[in-house]
Amino acid sequence: MSARDAILNKLKATQQPSGAVQAVTYHTADALCAQIDAHFDARRAEVSHAELLQQMQQALQLLQAKVFCASVQDWPQQLAQQCQQAGVKSLLLANEGEECRALSAALQTADHSIVTRHYPATIDGWQDVLFHQTDAGFTVVDAGIAATGTLIVRSSPQQPRTASLVPPLHIALVYASTLYADMHQAMRAMQWADAMPSNLVMISGPSKTSDIQQTLAFGAHGPRWLQVWLIDDLNNVQQGGAA
Repeated sequence: MSARDAILNKLKATQQPSGAVQAVTYHTADALCAQIDAHFDARRAEVSHAELLQQMQQALQLLQAKVFCASVQDWPQQLAQQCQQAGVKSLLLANEGEECRALSAALQTADHSIVTRHYPATIDGWQDVLFHQTDAGFTVVDAGIAATGTLIVRSSPQQPRTASLVPPLHIALVYASTLYADMHQAMRAMQWADAMPSNLVMISGPSKTSDIQQTLAFGAHGPRWLQVWLIDDLNNVQQGGAA
């Protein structure tokens, strides 16, 4: 018997049936997931949604984002006024969505000089408008992580990721009902293990970078400014104003 045959025979003799291997693998994965869940559940303090809102606001401010708090009824008008004050002339909206329709109507009422743009059927021939003639992009955030002030945006044909990555100002709308204490809680609640989205943009503040001298520069690889609107859709408290 050759050395090769001896090694192969030894491996075959010690190999378990495929079903047994799979059972052990799945049991180990389930046990590991349960252990991870228990770890994060134990270290996560119980907080109210008001506390989550406050944590999210504070974390975003530390990340150099401008934060506004508004009610479900008033945010379109307040956002339209803020766009006017900020000198926005062209705003990129998703092709669909109740929020986009409400904001578009508010913009027409507040200032007819603000142009709302929508994505064409194809991107061909539209790059110049997108990169050089669009002041701001508006997105509805899928979820927020209060511990880090992170915005989770799910890309789709209705809301392409360029809306949050290309215009110099990114305006993000976040509902209180979509806030989570940490990444683990968000992943479990959004069921990423069952159906991981093909693309997620996770945003923590405006785009920023620094050189070897640690000189911080904003807007080098994306939006220079981030404006976040926190909408209290649970208590529906009239808040208003920037923070």
